[in-house]
Order: sequence, then C-alpha cells, then structure tokens
Amino acid sequence: MPLNTTLTATMRAVAWFGQPYNVSVIDMPIPSIINQTDAVVRITTSAICGSDLHFYHGYTGAADVPWGLGHEAVGYVSEVGDAVSSLQVGDYVIIPDNAHDGHYGQNHPLSFGSGSPGYGGLQAEYARVPFADMSLIPIPFNNNTGNTTKELDYLMISDIFSTGWQALTYSGFEPGDTVAVFGAGPVGLMAAYSALLRGASRVYSVDQVPSRLQLASSIGAIPINFNTSDPVEQIISLEPNGITRALDCVGFEAVNATGHRIDGIVPRNLISVAAQQGGIAIAGVYTGGENSTQGAPFADQIPAQVPFDVASLWEKGLTVGSGIVLPLEHARELVDLVAADRATPSFVVSAVVDIEQVPEYYRRFSDHLEQKVVIRFR
Repeated sequence: MPLNTTLTATMRAVAWFGQPYNVSVIDMPIPSIINQTDAVVRITTSAICGSDLHFYHGYTGAADVPWGLGHEAVGYVSEVGDAVSSLQVGDYVIIPDNAHDGHYGQNHPLSFGSGSPGYGGLQAEYARVPFADMSLIPIPFNNNTGNTTKELDYLMISDIFSTGWQALTYSGFEPGDTVAVFGAGPVGLMAAYSALLRGASRVYSVDQVPSRLQLASSIGAIPINFNTSDPVEQIISLEPNGITRALDCVGFEAVNATGHRIDGIVPRNLISVAAQQGGIAIAGVYTGGENSTQGAPFADQIPAQVPFDVASLWEKGLTVGSGIVLPLEHARELVDLVAADRATPSFVVSAVVDIEQVPEYYRRFSDHLEQKVVIRFR
C-alpha cells in the first residue's frame, strides 16, 4: 500500500521501492491508533530475515510501492486503544511476523513488512499492531535491566525460532529421531537447534557457506557441505536407513553447488534422504506463478510448480507438513524456555547495527557475509 506522507510526526524506517538489491532508510509517519483494538509499539530491536531477501531480490511482495520492510521486532507498548484489555503502556512485547486478523477461522495470516494494507514494516521505530490483545506476545523483560542478549533471544521468537520449532513439528518429530535440515541460514539453524533441544539423536545441517556450517557444528549439528559432493549421498553414507525427519529451510531460492537456482531441488532431496515411514517438512518460502509488478519485478521468474517425486513419497509412506509460521502457537513455550535460560537462540546474531546502516547490511546478508542482522533503536 502506498505510504501516507501527510502527517508531520515522522520516524526512521526501512522502505522498499521495487529496485532489486537496494533498500532505503526514509522518514515515514509515526503510526497512531486507528481502531480501538490497536496498540502502537515503540520498537527497541528489529531484524533482517532471510525472507526479507526475497523482496530484496525482487521476487515477491505487494505490487504497489513504496512500503515498509521488516516482520521481526521487540519493543514496549507506547499507546493502546480503548478496547485493548490485556496490555498497558510500558509492557514489553514481541511483535510476531504475522498478526491476528480478528476473525475465527482458517484465514491467511496477515503479515507485517510485505506491503499488506494496514500492516507496516517492523524495521522502523514504531509499529501499529491491529488486534493487539490477540497478536502481541508479552515477555518478562524490562529495558532497564540492560540484558541486551536476553532481548535478542526474545526477538528470535518473532519469527525464526518459531519457524524452526514449527518446522520440526510439521515433520512429525519425536525425541530420538534423526534429523536433516537443508539450509543453515537463520531458520535452518533454528530448526537444527530446536531438534537438539527437543532430543534428536543426530542432526545434520546442509549448506555450502563455511561460516554457517561452523556455527551449526558449534551447537552440536553435523555439517554437510554440498559443495563437496551430493548431500544426500553424504548423509546416506552415515545413515544407511535414511533420516527420520528431513526439513526444507531454504525455499524457492535454493541453489546447487555451482550457485544456480534449481527449482524443487530441496524437496526432492528431502524425499531421497528420508527413511521409510519418516516425515518431511517444508518451512522455506515457496511462491510462484505470479506476474511481475513494480513491487516484485522478477516474480515471473519463479514457476508456479516444481518437479516432485510423488512415487517415492508414496512408496516410502512419508508424512508431509508445510506452511507459514504462526508464532502465537508456540509463543508460550518458547518464551518460557528463554526466560528459564534453557534456550539462547540469539547465538545466530552476527551484527547489531543502527538503522542508517541497514542498506549496507542487507547487502552483506545477501552476500552471506552475515548470519543474522539485528537493528537496535534507542
């Protein structure tokens, strides 16, 4: 949705103008209460997500530009509507990457930072959150404590920790299972970390970026570099009966060893590596079959369908799970794990930057020079 520039009170925010490999930091209006179920949150930390790179690369997003980027944030409530009953000004909260739409049913989640009307980006100093009672996740945190690491741990729940946790659940995981996670970006590392927290016997982390694989190894995962040789063959040589649970944490931008995007390569690898009666999960973003627009100039390069080995899937009797993350479904258990120091997902953070540095760090993140970039507002 085009930005409203008629208000005078402004904030700094990251915006997408439809130019691939380029984002801008601009002045945008500070949001205010529109509906009495809204809250306004003063954001203290935000982050750049791997799915933000799909916009950055020009593959997906709303047609009309400009719009604000970002869908991960922690902050404190600065204003509430009269109908908000469970929150008050000063409460520290996680803003999940998608918000409740105020209706009961199987509606598509409404996402921040993708150009959806009424849902601005979270790489900004403030955000309006609709249906705040049902959307915001309170956390036992006080900005005066100075525990910035703990704040970053909570920030990971807004998307990537929840996504990794849910991907494992989608696969049908049970303690003692073996797990292969394709992709060691932020979500893939969170999936591997979740598997280890939940009692996996062995976890394999598949990627080609050495720094990612080193980080995976540091948490106890077994690194598999697909630049060396076929990752399925590497894993099967160690697990002749196959892997109990295999996860796609890459999505439609997956590449082969030569760096070329290969449609459907990871889902096919999941089926190949999975054990009889095992399970696979697709947590990486898949889109396709869309026309290019000003907001997504390369959308037509992504096919609507990808080759998929249904025969092997059927013969192995595999369970399949997939979908968009819903952080609210796992918020309570993940908040409790962080509060009890049982989970420290902020180990993935490689840089904490000021908002004016964000264009440079989008480039660094896209070039695999950073693992996870956090934006700090004060």
